[in-house]
Amino acid sequence: MSSLRNQDLQAALDDAIARYVRQSPKSKALHDEAVKSLPGGNTRAVLHTDPFPLCVRSGSGYMVTSEDEQNLVNFTGEFTAALYGHSHPVIQGAVRHVLENVGMNVSATTSQEQLFAKGICQRFGVEQVRFTNSGTEANLQALAAARHFTKKRKIVVFGGGYHGSFLGFAGGKPAANNVDVDDWVVVKYNDLDCTARAIRSEGVAAVLVEGMQGAGGCICGTPEFLTCIQETASEAGVLFILDEVMTSRMSANGLAGAQGLNPDLKTFGKWLGGGVAFGAFGGRADIMSAFDPRFPRALPHSGTFNNNTLAMHLGYAGLTKIYTPDVANEFTARGGQFLSRLNQVTEGTKLCFTGCGTVMNAHFPVDGSSVITNAADVTEVQQLKDLFWFEMLESGFWIARRGLVALILETPQAELDRFVSCVEGFISRNKAFVALDQTR
Repeated sequence: MSSLRNQDLQAALDDAIARYVRQSPKSKALHDEAVKSLPGGNTRAVLHTDPFPLCVRSGSGYMVTSEDEQNLVNFTGEFTAALYGHSHPVIQGAVRHVLENVGMNVSATTSQEQLFAKGICQRFGVEQVRFTNSGTEANLQALAAARHFTKKRKIVVFGGGYHGSFLGFAGGKPAANNVDVDDWVVVKYNDLDCTARAIRSEGVAAVLVEGMQGAGGCICGTPEFLTCIQETASEAGVLFILDEVMTSRMSANGLAGAQGLNPDLKTFGKWLGGGVAFGAFGGRADIMSAFDPRFPRALPHSGTFNNNTLAMHLGYAGLTKIYTPDVANEFTARGGQFLSRLNQVTEGTKLCFTGCGTVMNAHFPVDGSSVITNAADVTEVQQLKDLFWFEMLESGFWIARRGLVALILETPQAELDRFVSCVEGFISRNKAFVALDQTR
């Protein structure tokens, strides 16, 4: 991009920021107060945005309302967790049932947890499962199981991967707050040769991978790549752990079902909790038996809220009464059509969308690449990505600042159509900035 066009783009972004500041005075005031008791006014880094975050007062259905009275279609979808929206009647009924008939924190096992466990096992093809409080915990426990089972330590992971608060690999290296820093073998995502060599290397207990890198920009693993992991791990005696925390909503049986994969362990979280904190990990019974407390050398696995009554009832209600296999397949297909339409209207520009089913991400590659198999290979025009976020907000759509869109089940087709039109409008208004360089 020429220097003059870059200046014009920055001017357009500055104007959008100024409009945002004018339209969000209450959010600004609340942020100024929040920084007094929270570092940066925030307790969840992904929600921070400059110059200050929008503060949401409430949500209903597929909509949220800001403290500044702006009604927005929630396209962030709580980063895939808010599949059921903010007030689904089935979920509300399950909450009332727990409060009125079950109670909170009963300090014991319950019949409901085995019902939910059985439902997850049947739905996602795992033999046994254990519950946790988050996807982060689920991945940590799955790694503990793999190390216990194989008596090895190293874990093959992938640049751009994210498996929870202490398990991030942006930039191709462990994050500063990661656990077990010396035990990671970080490989380039979608690189078959490097992946196979890493899995076969000495001392590897498991390979942990997302079938679609969520926090990494909704970059999909190719079928060849995922099959390579499964086959090479099996040959090398290495456990294959598929992180389905985000992708279990894709098709009736998750991404593994859609891709025909049979990992040794799977991890779950987000939407499966029905709107409350939740995680789970499961797989082969011989591996999961490490957590059987009937045996004296069982691995410890505790957690006050692992089987909390809200998660057990809400999760089961959502899995069996709302997001049934037929609904999951239909919704995934609907999202795929939406994604295709977005890439049709952005063809020939610097804007493209990656993803799978109902989860996708906007990108603005400098070189106009429309096929992205590894985020590390792409340099994006950050000013354009920021401008897109501000303009979509002005159009009434709440997407993640990084470009993530995660659809809520009850979002009407009319809003999907309107978003496509708004993307077309963005391209038209900013054609000087999103046009591909003539030299390409």
